[in-house]
Amino acid sequence: MSDSLFRILARDPDSAGRTGIVPTAHGAIETPCFLPVGTRGAVKGIEFDRLEEWDCRAILANTYHLMARPGREIIRRAGGLHAFLGWNRAILTDSGGFQVMSLSSRRRLTEEGVEFRTPEDGTRHFLTPELAVELQSEFGVDIAMTLDVCPPFPAERRQVEEACRLSLRWAERSRQTWSGTGLLFGIVQGGTHEDLRASSAGPLVDLDFDGYAIGGVAVGEPKEAIRQITRFSAALLPEEKPRYLMGVGTPADLVASVRAGVDLFDCVLPTRHGRMGHAYTRAGEVTIKHERFKEDLAPLDSECACPVCRRHTRAYLRHLFVLGDFSAPMLLSIHNVFFYLEWMKRIRNAISEGELATLRAPPEGKIE
Repeated sequence: MSDSLFRILARDPDSAGRTGIVPTAHGAIETPCFLPVGTRGAVKGIEFDRLEEWDCRAILANTYHLMARPGREIIRRAGGLHAFLGWNRAILTDSGGFQVMSLSSRRRLTEEGVEFRTPEDGTRHFLTPELAVELQSEFGVDIAMTLDVCPPFPAERRQVEEACRLSLRWAERSRQTWSGTGLLFGIVQGGTHEDLRASSAGPLVDLDFDGYAIGGVAVGEPKEAIRQITRFSAALLPEEKPRYLMGVGTPADLVASVRAGVDLFDCVLPTRHGRMGHAYTRAGEVTIKHERFKEDLAPLDSECACPVCRRHTRAYLRHLFVLGDFSAPMLLSIHNVFFYLEWMKRIRNAISEGELATLRAPPEGKIE
């Protein structure tokens, strides 16, 4: 990726925030951008038609999970991941590094790679840095990630050091192997240790990836630690290339990270919280199952233009959750993903108009 391919359109005068364009074979991604999470190829509870209607430019999927199910052969026969999913806009695939942590009881980590036993049926899959990028190239994704090691929090320093060492070595092997037509991003690890982040970022930047991700955050750290390490890490990465913060976070996290200079985001919170009965609104987070909403005939958010807020009341949505109707988590997921996509539009507009400093995120915490 040449420096000119990531175009910075506007800069915030009071922070490192910027708007930009990442061109891909499946359309331009306007940044800052939130990517709804479709780990196994589906954004839970949200049809792709809706995402297209809302001008969602990109989604995230996971290489390890797609390798396990449905498997590379059916995706190859379908003509690639876009054709298999029926999604014609951009796709970013995580490599499986997060699963090194989340499936720690079901994996064996070596210098060569990581062996997983799938939770569903116990079948074994050995994922190497080379195979991870080979799969992503074969899938035809627009943004691919190197295989890395995501350490948990808390972790002893030597464990984080080893994760950094392996991640960098695997990044070198991934860079040498990559033959895809999309972009390849390297991932900076280091936990909450600024010196490890700095020592990892330098050699990674020297490998000249198309973009860079900040990994290993939002894995249990306190909120301020997440934001501090994001600010510190973003400043280590080239300004002329896109920066991606993996797995973060709330609407307030997103705007704080944009101010730190981050361009791309993904997070499971909109759909996961939707399934649990939590909705994001401009006034804060609503726990719709609470008794107080039993007779509340207002929409979830009176300023929201999503199909749920245009049609349904809080009382009705609570009624569905009490009944256990399967449409209830879908409706809240629809609202939450719409809310996130609209929030990113507001952030982009605020940067373009020089008003990011005055943009206030919804308060964190639930409306009780």
